[in-house]
Amino acid sequence: MDEQELLYTMALTYALRHHSKSQRILLDAFGSAKDVYENHSDVSRFFDAISSKAAEALATMSVYLPDCEQELAYARAHNIKVLSIHDIDNYPARLRACEDAPLILYYLGNADLNAEHVLSIVGTRKCTERGRELCAAMGRDIAARAGKTLVISGLAYGIDIAAHRAALDNGLPTVAVLAHGLDEIYPSVHRSTAIEMIEHGGLLTEFTRHTPIDRLNFLQRNRIVAGLADATVVVESPVKGGSLNTARLAADYHRDVFAFPGRPTDKVAEGCNNLIRRNGATLITSAVDLMDDLGWQQQKAAGEAVQTELFPALSSDEQRLVEAMQQADADLSLTELSAITDIPTFKLMPMMVELEMKDVVKTMVGQRYHLRR
Repeated sequence: MDEQELLYTMALTYALRHHSKSQRILLDAFGSAKDVYENHSDVSRFFDAISSKAAEALATMSVYLPDCEQELAYARAHNIKVLSIHDIDNYPARLRACEDAPLILYYLGNADLNAEHVLSIVGTRKCTERGRELCAAMGRDIAARAGKTLVISGLAYGIDIAAHRAALDNGLPTVAVLAHGLDEIYPSVHRSTAIEMIEHGGLLTEFTRHTPIDRLNFLQRNRIVAGLADATVVVESPVKGGSLNTARLAADYHRDVFAFPGRPTDKVAEGCNNLIRRNGATLITSAVDLMDDLGWQQQKAAGEAVQTELFPALSSDEQRLVEAMQQADADLSLTELSAITDIPTFKLMPMMVELEMKDVVKTMVGQRYHLRR
């Protein structure tokens, strides 16, 4: 992307603050932020989703260009990457799939935002010692089984900072999504952890310098926490809280949501228990449960011989089924598998049971079969 288009994209985010969906609608429709500006007077006539007030705001894009130039200069002077949603190589692909994804992200760090496995860990600011222990155990388990997993959280008190520390302590990259610009760290007591994360993960935000600490910004950043990841896990939450908002957003994005249960009398676990009871999250007791559900396979130990076959001791028909699922790269029903392989469904059922016993496939909701990786 050329610098002029990058500046106009930044200006579009300035003009339509807190209206991410409208920004995305316009950018996708016109193809470039400069074209959005040049056609701003016609926007409300062509797009029902764009209010006349928002259309009027687009006229101010050129006014914001000097501010954008200063922000870009600051970013470059401080090794901050400015990622546009049109940057196919560097912008996080999982987040791009969300309709309200930020058009611009500011990133200071070295972690791969498109890592093979990405997990968001959220929870209450007033966590218990049990909550911290659960985060520590998750860090150990994930490092042992899926050591390149990127851990996402929000650098807040409680579960957030416990998740970041657990990742760092176990050699996992971890990224904090901030609700303000990269010119400050909030809360300041977490500054030393944030600095460590720049070398072993990163700090990410959609907000520019001098952004005030505001509750609305924290709620807005939750969609990034949810959208960056394959799954979100809620460790502890009372009946109301930002982590439950993040869990809802993750579900809206069709991402997996997990929660640790607590005792019925534990107020700090009431939100988690409600999520589980209402089928808003899958109950887990450890990160192993989570990784099993997601199909994250155990890593080979150093020096261990690599298996020559992906799955051992499979019959020719079973191997055929596995290959069909690999090519489809999706969860499949018996009917779909029958159509692909020409194996009758009455023969498929016992075969799928056998494959599940061999830990090759897993039955998902709606009697669809997931191939374990």
